[in-house]
Amino acid sequence: MGAAVAGAAALAVIGPTRTAAAASPPTPPAPPAPLPPLDVTALRTALSDLAHPEVTGAQLRVTGKAGRWYGTAGVADRTSGRPIDEHDTFRIGSITKVFVATVVLQLAAEHRLVLDAPVQRHLPGVLPSAFPPISVTQLLNHTSGLPDESRDGAPDLSTPEGIARHRYDRWTPEQLVALISRGPMKFTPGSKQEYRGINYVLLALLIERLTGRHYGEVIADRILHPLGLRRTSLPGRDPRIHGPHVHGYLRMTDGSLLDITAYDQTSAWGEGEMISTTGDLDRFQTALFSGTLLPRPVLERMFTLPDGVRMVDGSPARYGAGLQTVTMNGITFWGKTGERYGYASFMIATRDQQRRAVLAFNPTHRDATQLQMTLRVGEALTKG
Repeated sequence: MGAAVAGAAALAVIGPTRTAAAASPPTPPAPPAPLPPLDVTALRTALSDLAHPEVTGAQLRVTGKAGRWYGTAGVADRTSGRPIDEHDTFRIGSITKVFVATVVLQLAAEHRLVLDAPVQRHLPGVLPSAFPPISVTQLLNHTSGLPDESRDGAPDLSTPEGIARHRYDRWTPEQLVALISRGPMKFTPGSKQEYRGINYVLLALLIERLTGRHYGEVIADRILHPLGLRRTSLPGRDPRIHGPHVHGYLRMTDGSLLDITAYDQTSAWGEGEMISTTGDLDRFQTALFSGTLLPRPVLERMFTLPDGVRMVDGSPARYGAGLQTVTMNGITFWGKTGERYGYASFMIATRDQQRRAVLAFNPTHRDATQLQMTLRVGEALTKG
């Protein structure tokens, strides 16, 4: 039931950059090389191609010391033809994971949990007793090795009609965890890396167990309210997006476009339910990278790839504790991609924040074609 990996792969296909292991002594950073100036023409061209893939709307916010730009293409609502406004909200999908990871790391900084201790210590009985110990860190950086979710009892979402038919299905986090098969682990925890949404369902449950409150309330109190992210929210059981927002659409088998904006997000929960704007995400990313939300030693966990570990397909690891990394044209970014039906996005920045970018667009197909927009914009962002 987790978000498809196509969006997550968007930042991975170019290739990762590895940081030193957490235990290694820190190396003084070299002075940052100046980035190329923004090529506004290239950005506008990349964003305005709404045919590869088919997209109904797109917006891009670029900030940082190396240049600023904001642009839109397409419409927020096909019925009215209203253009996209920078304050319009949209579903951010798996960028939700960065908020969850930030709170988990805050709790670790407050000594309310030990990151390298088994999560089963705090969530007794949630996972099968036969499973080996899985650390909180292994959930954060997708090295848990948990079995695949069982398809028994899960809805068939293999067609757009099936997606539409099940758009108002309601799930509990316990039901999502129950989909984990009782079969053997996919690999020994910590030995490989595989991006899995269920890791963050468990982390959201961990937040609730440690705080005694809904994880969304904790995110609001610790991040949204202090940073003034007034247009960022967790919808919970409400399938609608309230206030001015961008609509998402799904191309049906008969060729028609279905407005898929209203969709119950309980199937995503802690791995991808949130709603935000490009401005709010930029503010969040700025605060996070600046050390406002986490002590520096704990923040470093987000930028640390597991040492000696590769992805299950043999490629280098690319996920730290909440963030993923990519190097494009010699420029290394850290951030996160996200997607839900009708929505795709990324939030990325260089560590020195010379360049930050938030992209949000509305593909009519949720598949690998989304990479075309993501990579095209990424190329324009790093064009020398």
